[in-house]
Amino acid sequence: MSIINATSARDNFYKLMEETVMTHEPTFITGKNGNVVMLSEEDYKAMEETLYLVSIPGMEKKIVDGINTPLEETVEDDE
Repeated sequence: MSIINATSARDNFYKLMEETVMTHEPTFITGKNGNVVMLSEEDYKAMEETLYLVSIPGMEKKIVDGINTPLEETVEDDE
């Protein structure tokens, strides 16, 4: 995680973008009227997907149950 002021962020914008994409760490940019967070597109989409999945009633339990199911107890798909 890095914290940088808006002036430095502007001066180093492309470098910040590359670092954020490569490290998968958010960059916090502080400004006079508020702050923003820079995320890679991949990380943002992963967050959106996680929020969507946990918004479905019962989905969180199904995911945890699936993770805890031994592989030998699963059914192979014939596709």
